Amino acid sequence: MSRDIAIKVENLGKLYRLGEVGTGTLSHDLKRWAAKVRGKEDPFSKIGETNDRTQKGDTNYVWALKDVDFEIQKGQAVGIIGRNGAGKSTLLKLLSKITKPSTGIIKVNGRVASLLEVGTGFHPEMTGRENIFLNGAIMGMTKGEIKGKFDEIVEFAGVGRYVDTPVKRYSSGMYVRLAFAVAAHLEPEILIVDEVLAVGDAEFQKKCIGKMKDVSAKDGRTVLFVSHDLGAVAQLCDQTMVLSKGTSEFMGVTDEAIVRYIQSSHSSSTYVANSPNILRHYIKSIVVTDKNNEMKSEFYYDEPIHFKFELSLTGDLANEKLFVIVLDSKKRRIFACESKTLSSTMELMIESHLLVRGRYSITAMIHLPKIEQINVAEDVCSFEVIDTGSELQIHGVYDYGVVFGRFQWM
Repeated sequence: MSRDIAIKVENLGKLYRLGEVGTGTLSHDLKRWAAKVRGKEDPFSKIGETNDRTQKGDTNYVWALKDVDFEIQKGQAVGIIGRNGAGKSTLLKLLSKITKPSTGIIKVNGRVASLLEVGTGFHPEMTGRENIFLNGAIMGMTKGEIKGKFDEIVEFAGVGRYVDTPVKRYSSGMYVRLAFAVAAHLEPEILIVDEVLAVGDAEFQKKCIGKMKDVSAKDGRTVLFVSHDLGAVAQLCDQTMVLSKGTSEFMGVTDEAIVRYIQSSHSSSTYVANSPNILRHYIKSIVVTDKNNEMKSEFYYDEPIHFKFELSLTGDLANEKLFVIVLDSKKRRIFACESKTLSSTMELMIESHLLVRGRYSITAMIHLPKIEQINVAEDVCSFEVIDTGSELQIHGVYDYGVVFGRFQWM
């Protein structure tokens, strides 16, 4: 493997058997052991299914990862994105040597520091100080090298008052702060960080993103970063991998990776009435699309968002109107709008540069204002707004509201 390559993965796969340890029978266990000794493929891996958690499978064998290939150069910051169950955490555990692959080869050039979940690598009975020295020793550093980094680690984590307290008494936020500080400052060649940073507060998350940038850009070390915050991935990573159902769908430039991920994620962006309604008017369907009429559930902050309504209208119309409310992730009403008339097909556009980063949904109703609610589709059509370049994006994960203001400095 070239010295310029930090990680090389070939035909990587991880097979799990659901519900039990082993195959379930002694004869099958012996066949699996014999195949392993001879360097052969697991005889039971051929009946494994892809990891689609939304459907019941026909067997008890599931590929959490299958046929994954990639190379990562030294000094690159690489994002890994995908839906829950896509295989992101499994991949990081394999790269961190927490578990072994079922198939394939992993080649790693350098020391690896991993932050995969709260508590990883710390002994709960030991103090923060003792855990810092323990982790440094595990990574092969001398006592003098660890002492040289100790004050910097404690200051970054902000736990100076509690550094001689057993870490079992730390809150989850303090635990993560110290764990990240240790992983980032003890100079590993490869730093692997999972979604665990979400446990920390907004200010600390911002510090972590900045530190990982420095680790990659200034120190020439490799960073692997898993996050559902696509804005943070775009801010930190030059290259990004998209995982889906245990396979790698794309590996390349981060902007293109995010676009591909968005395009494949529209399952929740539609609403269809369960059955024909006995009401005189009702909402048959709602679809969320972009300006090109492509169905989507994730949008950049500078994209307009379109809602296409199909209504069933029976008999004469009086003064009925379509009323739409936009809700944020906490189900607070952000704003509302109302049509002037009704027709069987209608379209609503939310202009770009209105909603800030976050998850949203809508409630739509046909009503006679102040008189009658005829039909309501409540909290439907979930969609997400992603910020990868607004004037506020430099603040990272900090909560800066739900709408961009219309204002000017005087």
